[in-house]
Amino acid sequence: MEASTRPLRWLRLDNAALIFPAALRRHWSNAFRISFSFTESVDPALLQQALDRIAPRFPSMVVRLRRSAFWYYLEELPQAPAVQADVNRPLRTMSMREVQRCAIRVLYYRDRIAVEFFHAVTDGTGGMVFAKSLAAEYLRLRHGLDIPCVKGVLNPDEAPRDGELADAFQEHAGPLSAPRDDRKVFRLRGTTEPDRFLHQTCGVLDSAALHQGAKEKGVSVTAYLCALLLQSILEIQAAEQPRRTRRKNVRIQIPVNLRQLYGGESLRNFVAVANIGVDPRLGDYSFDELLHLVHHQMKLAITPKNMAAIFAPNVRDERNVLLKAVPLFIKNPIMRLVFDRIGESVSCLSFSNLGQLELPEEMQPLVRRAEFILGAQASAPYNASCLSCGGKTYLNVVRNCREPKLESRLFPTLVRQGFAVRVESNDR
Repeated sequence: MEASTRPLRWLRLDNAALIFPAALRRHWSNAFRISFSFTESVDPALLQQALDRIAPRFPSMVVRLRRSAFWYYLEELPQAPAVQADVNRPLRTMSMREVQRCAIRVLYYRDRIAVEFFHAVTDGTGGMVFAKSLAAEYLRLRHGLDIPCVKGVLNPDEAPRDGELADAFQEHAGPLSAPRDDRKVFRLRGTTEPDRFLHQTCGVLDSAALHQGAKEKGVSVTAYLCALLLQSILEIQAAEQPRRTRRKNVRIQIPVNLRQLYGGESLRNFVAVANIGVDPRLGDYSFDELLHLVHHQMKLAITPKNMAAIFAPNVRDERNVLLKAVPLFIKNPIMRLVFDRIGESVSCLSFSNLGQLELPEEMQPLVRRAEFILGAQASAPYNASCLSCGGKTYLNVVRNCREPKLESRLFPTLVRQGFAVRVESNDR
């Protein structure tokens, strides 16, 4: 595809994205991956054509990271990046040099296409819109299908709407700031892989059975799986620290799609996190107790007013006139310190559930599988994510350490609770 001759857009980073370039380091980048597996092998040439076709529709995603004297910003690329052959290790580190060339990757392997996003570009919801639109355009080219632009598939012939490019945090920040969470949280540890190889373990479950199991307990699937993760981490800590009085809080960070609370059509980052957990010094917790606590903590935390108070301090800092005037080379180490101290350190890991994948009917027979994968944390080895597609739920646990502490407890627990689980892994 020839480079575009139209004026190219540039965008300030949205409020959630401001910290991600500063947090990027040699062996870690905050990134996530969405993939679709089809019923036949991928044609790379057609995939490139599909990407070339949809790229102008997503000027906030087909971008590179640029820097000014005071802030980073995103600049639209004059042409789509080249698609690449995938490898057996998802989410290889995106270096600063790479994101300055292009902040996304489009990959293929056998019957699978995948898009990996540097998190400064978008969140899981926005990334899913891009991935669906790419898959739809590829299937149009491959099979001549008339796929309607519904259920998150955007029309490549339309111009981007202003609302899609908006930083929605600015409109909805609350008048007061929520207090910061206690940082005395248990941290999972392990022997870090020297090359930061990312181990991906996927548990494949029957979606109907999982929904029924959660329904019988009166909770959502997200709450059910969060309670299972809490239970597994509590067991790990108890084995490592027999003295109860020395144990630390166990918390799971749950990203909340703020579009569900405030509306809007932004395709940029628009999430805040709810930290859900328990204090193990108070005693042992049955699984039903954990379910009860997780369910009610989520209900209390995930409200428009509470979420607005959580991201209010970040918006306030961004608007601070004095901070705006601080040069970027001074801001960077400060923002990285903030990320390390109050970003990830308030939880054991993140668990993000994108829910049930909805596709136009014309696409459904040709898409046999879809997955959503978070990269590991910068300062701890684990993260977890979930996506349901075609009657199956794909629960992914990733780690960049050698010891499979969490997986070895989580998936057997699911089996003991009566779920049939097929476990797949890229372990070498």
